[in-house]
Amino acid sequence: MSSTPDKLTPNDPRVEHHTLTIRNNKWHYLLANPSSSPSTATMLLVHGWPDLAFGWRYQVPHLLSLGLRVIIPDMLGYGGTDAPALEREYSMKNIANDLATLAAHVVGEGERVVLGGHDWGGAVVWKMALWRPEVVSAVFSVCTPYAPPREGPYVDLEGVVKRLPNFRYQLQLAGREVEEGVVGEERTRGFLCGMYGGRTRDGERAFDTQKGVFLEKLEGMGMSPLLNEEEVEFYVREYVRKGLHGPLNWYRTTRVNWEEERELVERGTEALRIKVPSMIVTASKDDALPPAMTAYMGPWFDSLERREVEAGHWALWQAAADVNRHIGDFLSKVLGTEQGSKL
Repeated sequence: MSSTPDKLTPNDPRVEHHTLTIRNNKWHYLLANPSSSPSTATMLLVHGWPDLAFGWRYQVPHLLSLGLRVIIPDMLGYGGTDAPALEREYSMKNIANDLATLAAHVVGEGERVVLGGHDWGGAVVWKMALWRPEVVSAVFSVCTPYAPPREGPYVDLEGVVKRLPNFRYQLQLAGREVEEGVVGEERTRGFLCGMYGGRTRDGERAFDTQKGVFLEKLEGMGMSPLLNEEEVEFYVREYVRKGLHGPLNWYRTTRVNWEEERELVERGTEALRIKVPSMIVTASKDDALPPAMTAYMGPWFDSLERREVEAGHWALWQAAADVNRHIGDFLSKVLGTEQGSKL
């Protein structure tokens, strides 16, 4: 069994806290610079739902040890970043442009970054490679497959669920039930512990992919096995600040993404291919994003590596050492031998 790697703490001195206003929204991001100067490349890591920039806590120290600079934003709607009410603000095109602006602010205009994503963050980095390819030198996703923009008429979320029943929970999240039912510190703590693997006294879960969040079980939810008490309290404080409306807006963008991605579809199939070196790391026990969903990806890439870890959806934490190893191997190939010599 792999040893547990070093990780950031909520107030870790190895990261700096910064803000940047983009499209009238204040973005909060973490910036970590390696002790060796200058850095050999820059990583931009993108979290998903329900998470924060802190979700990459096991990966950042490893990347720093490889001489890499790391940018990790709280994504739109989360943590210290603003949470606009309008769903359109959260479209993949808007987010790709926002992240390109953030990258240019940190590394300079015309420079490229390596993108990494998990959950919704994985969907973001794939689409950013389409919308803003000039910013991206390489890209990887943990758990989330690449879904190319679809030709043909609009398919709503109900239609998506008919094809992908493992996404049925998204119908609940796209509504108002969860954001209205998860309010206050106690229920927010129960929600987060439940999403991160906690159980009730009777061993019941707080979530499954067919029904979504079991709101009636939140107040009796036990501690997450994946976070310590300090980490749980950090997540609770960050989520109580604005509630779940912003984070759940990501599930309300089906139509706006389809509308905006018509532009990519009309450019032709080549515009939907990802041309930079790429890697997908699947998690063998992920019920929401099972590895089988990645089977069709190959033809859409010029260069795609496939890796798998034994973990559920929270693979960044559950299989941190293995995820880090796969990321390090990938970087040693796409960035040259200097990173490889430090593995």
